[in-house]
Amino acid sequence: MDFVIFTLAMAALIFGADFIVHQSEAIAVRFKIPEFIIGSTLIALGTSLPEMAASVAASLNGKPEIAIANAIGSNIINITLVLGIIFIIAKPFKSTHDFFAKDSIWALLPILTFLIMSIDGKIGKFDAILLLILMVAYLLFLVEDSKNGLIVEEIDEEIKSRFSWIKSIILLLIGFLFVVVGAHFAVDSASNIAHTFKVSEWVISVVLISFGTSLPELVVSISAALKGKVEMAIGNIIGSNLANTTIVIGMAGLVRELPISWSSTYFDLSVMTAATVMLIYITANKLYSRPAGIALMILLALFIEEKIPTTIVS
Repeated sequence: MDFVIFTLAMAALIFGADFIVHQSEAIAVRFKIPEFIIGSTLIALGTSLPEMAASVAASLNGKPEIAIANAIGSNIINITLVLGIIFIIAKPFKSTHDFFAKDSIWALLPILTFLIMSIDGKIGKFDAILLLILMVAYLLFLVEDSKNGLIVEEIDEEIKSRFSWIKSIILLLIGFLFVVVGAHFAVDSASNIAHTFKVSEWVISVVLISFGTSLPELVVSISAALKGKVEMAIGNIIGSNLANTTIVIGMAGLVRELPISWSSTYFDLSVMTAATVMLIYITANKLYSRPAGIALMILLALFIEEKIPTTIVS
């Protein structure tokens, strides 16, 4: 029964996030916000809502392991699985946006900040506030960057003509409702599944919950890539991972202090850091190609291979 509840809860999370993403994009297009900013802010934050809701719910329920493992696992899957698939299926393209010079540092900075904060074995309220401030700094950076001539796309007249504030607000509220309710049941059912199979909540969260909460990023990014909007897809991943590390962990840390055991999490933290470094290397050399996608998928395979035996043996 817990598997059924978990599946339905994850469906509610994804369904709600989809509502929020589409309405956020419509609002952004209505106000002529550039495509990359749409991907790295509104869509990134929208697709990170499942992680945010699940981690905050876990923290409120006294399950801090789930809160942090969900964010770490989602960061890994976003880069290795989502970007890996995008680079494999997308047609070769030349980016008009210099991700390495302007944006990829924002993929690594929150990771390094989080690692430094976790050295003492916990993420306290002060740490959480600093992480949230880091996200604000990123948003301010995007605003300033857009003023300095970031690409401005033509407004989609079809979206403009169909836009309605009343409809958007109603759908946004419905989306948030699904996300909040889905997060509550997802955390409870995942915890029960972990106890049933005598598996740690960390393993369940870093694999099962993180994969489920990363589905919105996967769906949105693949859809964007197939439409030739690869920059939006890359921006979505950079923004989503930054949101996972700053807002998701930050909000959960404000609710309750989050303990971190380096002895049991060093592998996952190492994979997350390695995936981020690979992302920076790819953007630095503009290696948006199938070989890059395959390299990311290999790292994902190593991560899963390490976690699955742990689950089975436990």
